[in-house]
Amino acid sequence: MSANNTTDIEAIRAAEHIYREWMKRLAARTSTAALKLYAPDAVLESPLVRHILGGAEGIIRGRDDLRSFVDNGLPAVRLRYGNATRDGFLTDGKRLIWEYPRLAPNGQQIDLVEAMDIAAGSFSGIACIGGWLGVKVLEEDGYRPT
Repeated sequence: MSANNTTDIEAIRAAEHIYREWMKRLAARTSTAALKLYAPDAVLESPLVRHILGGAEGIIRGRDDLRSFVDNGLPAVRLRYGNATRDGFLTDGKRLIWEYPRLAPNGQQIDLVEAMDIAAGSFSGIACIGGWLGVKVLEEDGYRPT
């Protein structure tokens, strides 16, 4: 077995801990606590960035710049299945991937997949990929609370 195929159990457990903490903090809508999970130089790429913050690209660089996105994005995006009891993620200890499915227990929600790079116990790189309903909601600006 080559070094590229080995699994670091401690890294996988750390990734699971970060996942559970993120779900708990997302469900609680606590931006200050959620931001503590990001590395100071974290990079977030998401179609939501342009729609929530404006600008030419969907990229945020650094935890300080994430604050505005998280403060405006967490209340605006209505995810009903993103909670601390949700199970289902993939990880190798370096990248953590999970889905917010379109069909949730309480109806439809914005569907997306998050891929989080992990370094030193924090999210260091984040990519959010939206499904068809998520794209439709963005096109209609339908994620903002009414």
